[in-house]
Amino acid sequence: MVNVAVIDYDMGNLHSACKGLEKAGAVPKITYSPEEILSADAVVLPGVGAFDPAMRHIGERNLEPVIKKAIASGKPFLGICVGLQLLFDGSEEGTERGLGIIPGMVKRFRSEPNITIPQMGWNQLELIKTQHFLWQNIPADPYLYFVHSFYVDPIDKDMIAATVTHGTQTVTAAIANDNLMAVQFHPEKSSDNGLQILSNFVTLVENSRLIAK
Repeated sequence: MVNVAVIDYDMGNLHSACKGLEKAGAVPKITYSPEEILSADAVVLPGVGAFDPAMRHIGERNLEPVIKKAIASGKPFLGICVGLQLLFDGSEEGTERGLGIIPGMVKRFRSEPNITIPQMGWNQLELIKTQHFLWQNIPADPYLYFVHSFYVDPIDKDMIAATVTHGTQTVTAAIANDNLMAVQFHPEKSSDNGLQILSNFVTLVENSRLIAK
């Protein structure tokens, strides 16, 4: 069994993320302890809510250096929803700086006729990195569950692992770069496809642990 640290910064879908990871075969632990985060086999940064309060809570718990150290260590790291957005330099949603791990900005959907903002509900991914481990054993162009008014825009487009189209706007839905993975949708709310993605992440952690031995 793999031990997954689920970072607690007093915001986010911590318990639903943990339930999804448990179903996927992991042993998750909600924590903001640097020792527990850095000793875990993998790390998950979940999140719901607004960008600025999330960054302030991360600052209050002095989690920024821990998050950066965990990613730099090479252990598998998964961001979910706002946990994806926080990895960027900043957001049009507020004024706080982001973690700056991924160069780029979080941007607001443009208003268009006949679309709702936030995007809320099921939408179809277009897989870009089709061979990435996260997408193993899920159908082509799978449906996942989204709730967001903002999207990430990485400077390095090679990091984009999947996109989603809302109205006429096609935006980043997932990024993947070495051990760092993050998704805009909620896998823990996305039924079988979401559980498969979490299971793939857990399998990746298991494989990484075996290689490290």
